[in-house]
Amino acid sequence: MAEICSVCGLPKELCMCEEIAREQQTVRISVDSRRYGKMVTIVDGIDENDIDIADLAKQLKNKCAAGGTYKDGRIELQGDHKKRVKVVLEEMGFRTEVR
Repeated sequence: MAEICSVCGLPKELCMCEEIAREQQTVRISVDSRRYGKMVTIVDGIDENDIDIADLAKQLKNKCAAGGTYKDGRIELQGDHKKRVKVVLEEMGFRTEVR
């Protein structure tokens, strides 16, 4: 028997909860300078309750070919990847805002 989504009550194959959550959120992308002049791309504004932030961080790290982490509802990628992250997130259905 198919699993049922706890939010919408539809089978997991038909569930649209995560796609709707992506469309409703505005994700902020910024670059910060850390110790020794290292650049870090920060993706902020993602609701951890609606979207699997660990999986999203993994996908972004793979697409940007960079290391990184997620903590406190933010994804941090090593290096300046503003343009690439913006393109990837928009392909996934997020609304983005670059700072």
